[in-house]
Amino acid sequence: MANTQHLSKIFLSASIPDPERNRIYYDTADIMAIRDAVRALATVIIPHSKLVWGGHPSITPLIRYVLQRLGRNVQDHVILYQSLFFEKGFIDDNKVFEHVIYTERYPTIKESIAHMRERMLSEHRFDAAVFIGGMEGIIEEYEIFKEKHPKALIIPVASTGAAARILYENLDEPFGVILKNSYAYMALFRELLLDNHNNI
Repeated sequence: MANTQHLSKIFLSASIPDPERNRIYYDTADIMAIRDAVRALATVIIPHSKLVWGGHPSITPLIRYVLQRLGRNVQDHVILYQSLFFEKGFIDDNKVFEHVIYTERYPTIKESIAHMRERMLSEHRFDAAVFIGGMEGIIEEYEIFKEKHPKALIIPVASTGAAARILYENLDEPFGVILKNSYAYMALFRELLLDNHNNI
């Protein structure tokens, strides 16, 4: 097995907003852009880095699709976190991944997800975080991530709308307008995460 300890680690925080929940996220969400951005990120990053994410059922199938299309063994380049609170509803896509970390179930969904996020964001030294679409969980994960990895690169992909756009518009950081206007996600992630690799 190849030594992958040297690879940079990229955290992905993403989901497709639920119209039955807070409309502030759904009303600005670009569903096609969210899917395109996740697929592009996985395609660009997985061969070169490690991608870590919490297994939202709207996102994991997109990463599984990319992993299978890459056509080579890069299982060591992906780490999926899942809370056992959702054990009865785990999707079949999870079975494709060799590195799945199951976190303990607590009495409530809120406690269980909080515990998963704490472990997921504490057990690795991340070089960057990418925020795509999403709802309130994106905001919560950003706050934890920023506290634990203050020097890491933050990439809120505002063109996907939803919580990622809220982060882009409200954070006091000099984000490039390309994050708001570009839908050429393959080129975007290559530029930010590969071409500028020495900076992350």
